Amino acid sequence: MQTTAQNLIRFQPARPAFALFVGFWLAGGAVFGAEEGSATQPAESDQSSTEQTSESTPTQYNNWFDVSVGSAFVNGDEAQFMRRYGIRKGPAGGVESFHYEQPVTKNTTLKLDGRGIFDNHDYSIKLDLTDPELGYIRGGYQEYRTWFDGNGGFFPPDKWYPPSAEEMHLDRGDVWFEAGLTIPDVPVFTFRYEHQFRRGQEDSLEWGPYDVNYPAFPTNIKNIVPSFYDIDEKRDIFSGDMRHTLGNTGFGVGVRYEMSDNRDSINYHYDPEQSLVARSPNRYVTTTEEVKTDMFSAHAFTQTRFNEKILLTSGYSFTTLDTDLSGSRIYGAGYEPLYDPTFDRRQYRDTGFLDLSGGSHLNQYVLNLNLMVTPWDHFTVTPAFRVEKEDWSGLDGFTETDVGQGPAYTTSTTDLRAANDRDMVDVSESLDLRYNGVTNWIFYGRGDWTEGDGDLHVNEIEAATGGKVFNRVTDDTQLTQKYTVGANWYPLRRLNFAAQYYHKIHNNDYDQINRFRSNPPTDLYPGFLTDQNFETDDTNFRVTYRPLANLSLVTRYDFQLSTVDTTGDALGEVQSAEVTSHIIGETISWNPLARLYFQGGLNYVLDETHTPANDLGGNATDLVLPAKNDYWEGSLMAGFALTEKTELQAQYLYYRADDYVDNTSYSLPYGVSAEEHGVTVTLIQKLSERMRLTLKYGYFTNRDDTSGGFNNYDAHLVYSSLHYLF
Repeated sequence: MQTTAQNLIRFQPARPAFALFVGFWLAGGAVFGAEEGSATQPAESDQSSTEQTSESTPTQYNNWFDVSVGSAFVNGDEAQFMRRYGIRKGPAGGVESFHYEQPVTKNTTLKLDGRGIFDNHDYSIKLDLTDPELGYIRGGYQEYRTWFDGNGGFFPPDKWYPPSAEEMHLDRGDVWFEAGLTIPDVPVFTFRYEHQFRRGQEDSLEWGPYDVNYPAFPTNIKNIVPSFYDIDEKRDIFSGDMRHTLGNTGFGVGVRYEMSDNRDSINYHYDPEQSLVARSPNRYVTTTEEVKTDMFSAHAFTQTRFNEKILLTSGYSFTTLDTDLSGSRIYGAGYEPLYDPTFDRRQYRDTGFLDLSGGSHLNQYVLNLNLMVTPWDHFTVTPAFRVEKEDWSGLDGFTETDVGQGPAYTTSTTDLRAANDRDMVDVSESLDLRYNGVTNWIFYGRGDWTEGDGDLHVNEIEAATGGKVFNRVTDDTQLTQKYTVGANWYPLRRLNFAAQYYHKIHNNDYDQINRFRSNPPTDLYPGFLTDQNFETDDTNFRVTYRPLANLSLVTRYDFQLSTVDTTGDALGEVQSAEVTSHIIGETISWNPLARLYFQGGLNYVLDETHTPANDLGGNATDLVLPAKNDYWEGSLMAGFALTEKTELQAQYLYYRADDYVDNTSYSLPYGVSAEEHGVTVTLIQKLSERMRLTLKYGYFTNRDDTSGGFNNYDAHLVYSSLHYLF
């Protein structure tokens, strides 16, 4: 679910991988960073600014800094608010943005950019020394934080279990260095090193069991107890590239080496608060996994323009990846327990593992060829070809732990070894056709095809006896087809239409050559499926209309229908899923006055997934309901220039979903039923030619029926910033 607020919260375009300033600055500079100019002209650039100091002598200001301070006051689920908007509760402030550049020599420029928001774990610094005739040296460091809500599920009317830590967060960051040699008319060489990290805690939707009838009986287990990930990951990347042009051909080669070490765990709490029964099932489970990788890849490319009508590009890459794996799954009296076969709360079928040790090796080969030809005026043909081959093998060993039936609840251990390998070849072709020879029209069509063939071998044995536990040999073939047609029509200067349709087919055929499972021997899983086919039809329309010079409207409609047909061993084909989606959207931009503007948008989404389980009767009636994701979202923004130096802005955000169905008599209810509102008001005052003051206030509210109100909040935000050019 992506709502209007998430679409609007985009800060610092130079960092697209995350919402750098999503959060504290929703009522602050980030959300409105693009709006801080007057209603009639763009804002002062963060790149540079020219101020008129006299009628004939403009002054160029290339440097600036922004300092800011503010606070978020939250009543209710603070963690949910922080997760939703990325805004930290409480006060925060510091240097929002700093830029300084200075010529060192005639052709060399030194640039320094920085940022540091106190108590928000949001820091960055970048140094850049560049001479276009020689090369550059760059380096930097950045760190930022994202928040999560540790809450689990809710079972009406009042069953909810608090998380071990409601406010969770992940800190992400990287430190990097890059150098390049860019002397004209000689090959360009670049080198880059980067160290990345990610550490902290994140909530999981894989919840633990809870007896909602306890202490009454009979037992009624629902999975609503919150669980969470502990994450500690780091990666080092070295890369080098060379590119050059000879005649009409550009070419390049490059290498990349990566090392990673990921130490993660997922932590569960099973059956809490059940201490009155003779043998309490209240216990904790921690599954740990450490994955170390070494990856090397090399690539090369060419681009040749034979003439104005023919362009050929090609590329090749080779990648080798080695992986080491270790881990365990242990039950105990707390998170991260030591293994104890006599743990007094152990339960029947508490299956875990110890001393997992293994690894894998992967080789990948990829070849690309693309040809763009314009045989006639206004008509372009682009065929493309791609082939990919993968060879993968893996070995691992571990000790499986299991608990037998009561009253003894005897713990058993079995040493197991497994070997796996897979080979795969995919061949892809595409053909793109475009024609613009009819006045005010553009027509296009595209076909994409992929044929795949692979095999999978899995073998598991008991280490002590060599007895076969599991064996599987599967050959699989895949065929993917996608056909797209579309047109753009411009009948009037102020009116245009766009329409597109595509049909996609993905067929999977599995030939289960050999299957064996020792316990039970009749179990065909995994390896039960023989065919699974996916089909999607999608059509979308867009109309852009400007009835007036100061008014524009964009209307959009998108319809998609997807089906999944599945065939199991010795069973007939069944439609295992049907997904239907309608998206209707409208955006409006209006400048009724030179000092006044309005921008608004509204989207209505109807989305439903239907499966055969929805139609079951008897005791299974209403056990599984259709999955719906219908919602409204909208936004409205207005700006008014009170004077030449003062501007007032306001924004309203809205989200509403009503997909919750209370089927507690049969199952755990799902479906979102929530309503969100957000209002922000901004005052921008130009104090001088070089100084600008921003004051902002925001109010946000959330009402979430699915969580029983435990995710509700009301939040107030206040913020101020000072922008100075020098």
